[in-house]
Formats: sequence, C-alpha cells, structure tokens
Amino acid sequence: MTINDTHRAIEAVWRIERAKIIAGLARVVRDVGLAEEFAQDAMIAALKQWPETGIPARPGAWLMATGKRRAIDHFRRAKMIDRKHDELGYEAEVEQDFGGPDIDAALDDDIGDDLLGLIFIACHPMLSAEARVALTLRLLGGLTTDEIARACLVSETTIAQRIVRAKRTIADANTPFEVPRGAERANRLSSVLEVLYLIFNEGYSATAGEDWIRPQLCEEALRLGRILVGLTPKEPEVHGLIALMEIQASRFKARIGPAGEPVLLLDQNRGRWDQLLIRRGLAALGRAEALNPVRGPYTLQAAIAACHARARAASDTDWGRIAALYHALALQVPSPVVELNRAMAVSMAYGPAAGLDLVDRLQDEPSLQGYHLLPSVRGDLLFKLGRFEEAGAAFESAASMARSERERDLLLERAEACRASLALGTLRRPAKAGS
Repeated sequence: MTINDTHRAIEAVWRIERAKIIAGLARVVRDVGLAEEFAQDAMIAALKQWPETGIPARPGAWLMATGKRRAIDHFRRAKMIDRKHDELGYEAEVEQDFGGPDIDAALDDDIGDDLLGLIFIACHPMLSAEARVALTLRLLGGLTTDEIARACLVSETTIAQRIVRAKRTIADANTPFEVPRGAERANRLSSVLEVLYLIFNEGYSATAGEDWIRPQLCEEALRLGRILVGLTPKEPEVHGLIALMEIQASRFKARIGPAGEPVLLLDQNRGRWDQLLIRRGLAALGRAEALNPVRGPYTLQAAIAACHARARAASDTDWGRIAALYHALALQVPSPVVELNRAMAVSMAYGPAAGLDLVDRLQDEPSLQGYHLLPSVRGDLLFKLGRFEEAGAAFESAASMARSERERDLLLERAEACRASLALGTLRRPAKAGS
C-alpha cells in the first residue's frame, strides 16, 4: 500500500472506531474531554506508525491501547497515577505490546455499554438543546468544529464554546458515565431521541440559510440512530424514530427542484422517492408496533409518514387516517404545532373550511407567534377557499418570518399567485348595471 492508501484506510478506521474509542476511554478516565484528547493522540500515533509498520489486524484495539497508554502518561506526568490507577482499571495488558489478544477481549467486553453510555452523556438533559446537538455531532458523529458550525449555520467560535461549556458542565456535575436504569433510563432516552430528531430535522428542512435541505445532517442522524437501535433493540420508540427518519429521508431527491427550489409534498414526483429507505422505514415501524401496540410519539409520527409512503399518488393519501393519528399524537404530546399539522390533515380530509376553523383557534397561541408555518398554512387554506386577498397577506406575513431563503422565496411566490388570482377574478367579475 502507498502512504496515501494507508492514510485513507486510517481515516476509514477512525470514522468507524472513533466513537467506540472515546466511549471506552471516557468510561475509565471519567472525562469526555480527556477521552477525546487521548483518542486523537492515538489517531496521530497511527498516522505516524502505520505507514511504516502496516495496519494492525485489530486496528480498533490498537487505537484503544494507545489511547490508554496516553492516559497513563498524562496522569503520571500530573503525579496522579496512584490515585487514578484504580479508576483506569489498568492491569497487565496495558504493558503488553499494542493489539495483544487480552486488549482485544477487554475492548469487546464493554464496548456496547460504553458507546451507549457516551450517547447518554452527550445527550444529557442538563445540557441545552444546542449544546447536546453540538456535543453529539462532535463526540459521536466525528464532525469537526468547522463542519458543525457550517451545518448549524453559526460561527465556529460559537460551536467551540458550546462544546467546551458542555464538557465542563458534565465534568463539574461529576456525571456518572453509565447506562441509566429504570425510570431514569426512559427520561434520558427521551433526551437522546430528541437530539437525534433535532439533528435530522435541521437537515431535512433547514431553518436558516440558502439551502432547503442539508443531507449531511440527516445522514448523520440516521447513522447514529441505527447505532442506537443496535444497542437498544427492545426500545419501541427507538425503532419508531428510525422508521420516521428512514421514510422522511426517502423523499430527498423529490424535495428539490432543478434550481434548488423547494418542492412541497403534494407536488413531488413519487417515482423519485427511495423505495429501499421506505421499505426499511416500514420494517422499523413494524418492529416498533410489535414491541408495543400502544404507539409512542415517534411511532405515531412514523405511522403518519407511512401513510404518505404507501400512497402511490397524492390523491390516494388516506387523510382521514392521518388526521386521526395526529389527534392521537396530540393526546400524548399536546402541542400547538401538532394541532397545526392536524388542521392541515383535517382540511385535506374534510375540506379547507374545516381546517381553517382549527387554524384560527391557534391564532393567539403565544408559542406560535413568529412561527412562519402558522400564516403559511392559513394562507394555503384561504387560497383554496378563494379568499385571495387574505391569503396573499398571510403568505407575505409568513415570508417575513421565514429564516430559510428558499422557503421565503417560495412564500413570496405564493403571495404573488394570490395577487394574480385576485386580479383575474376582478377582470372576470361582471360589470354592474349602469356603470
């Protein structure tokens, strides 16, 4: 192999093993910041040595052993080795050659719980949502600070500060590096799922910037979600979230027009939907429902997405079922946003007037003030009712609130269509007698 070939192989190994190594080191040093530092030291050592010695048979074990050695060196230099020795749990294997069989066994023993523990730490509810997203993308996704900043459309300095503060918060709280049990596990798992879905949604419908979608974020959320499924195979809501993300991701190619403009769901070419992702999503939905017939919030949303996925044409969509599923979702997680989505489904099932009645009840909802989709949905229903002047005003209001440039352009185009329809209606209106 050439040096370039070796470096590419090292990068591939690092991509696969990075989170596992950080997780294993974090369990023993009890500090995710130090664990990441030692893992990176191991990566640098591999870049120096592997081009000369070749890639070890167990590269992950080699990196873990090297990271552990870096940890010992660090604590020895700090004259803390005696106090830390028991915590690190180092035995004779750390003095063996890199990649020895005992190290391999030790690595395999705990890696599942280690990785799950790292996921729970990165998504700890004591951190802000923004901090959890940044830390998860850094520790588990392996994205650089610059990549996270570009993905989240904030400055690199802001992301760096979020990550540093998150690590400090975890360290200061002396947070146990362990997989939570019992009732705490359910609460912490909910935080993990929330983070993954936040990452996915930011990629699926960007809240700001020029691009309508950012697939890298969706792919990262899916990758992490699939890892989580493997670690928690009996958790129905984990399968439910994966089902939801797989089905949503199946629409990527159809969501963007030739010029990068958004294409709304009912206008999409369903022949461009990825059938493999749909099949995977439907299978995950089936597993979630088999584990618990009482669907949780993510499983309900996946069931809604499945209704769209199963419809060969937009006209085949079972909107009555979708409205009922949104009603069930609203009972579990009462939310004005869920009610807004239910209103849209009701309008498709029972007519725009029925939907508009529900939307108008949300007009004074404090949490929806400044939320561009409220006037956007209202504008759509008003347009269908032929109330073009009101619809145009609603679309303009929505455009003024939208942070995504692509979405803002789409809303302004719809406002212009309202004006055109109003002008056409005026031209067609018969003249009054005597005028």
